[in-house]
Amino acid sequence: MQAKSESDSQSSAAQTVRVMLTGGFSRRYTDGVREFEVEARTVRGVISAMDRLYPGLGEHLEEETSLAVDGVIHEVVYTQVIPAGAEVFFIPRIEGG
Repeated sequence: MQAKSESDSQSSAAQTVRVMLTGGFSRRYTDGVREFEVEARTVRGVISAMDRLYPGLGEHLEEETSLAVDGVIHEVVYTQVIPAGAEVFFIPRIEGG
């Protein structure tokens, strides 16, 4: 079996990732649904997939949440590749002064 080159891995098809929302966020935007499986390769792909499920949700995810992938909080970089089978958790941002 040959290893994939960097360009091969970037051009491969979307993969399934698990998306989780907090209870409060899910009550506001998804009628209480907290867990989803979507096909995506990047953070932007996850947000777009969620926006297709719940039109307008993508904007709220971009503006109101931080992101954890497999339990590690990340800066939101829309081109960040999400590993296949990863758990993506959107966390409401805490703002303060």
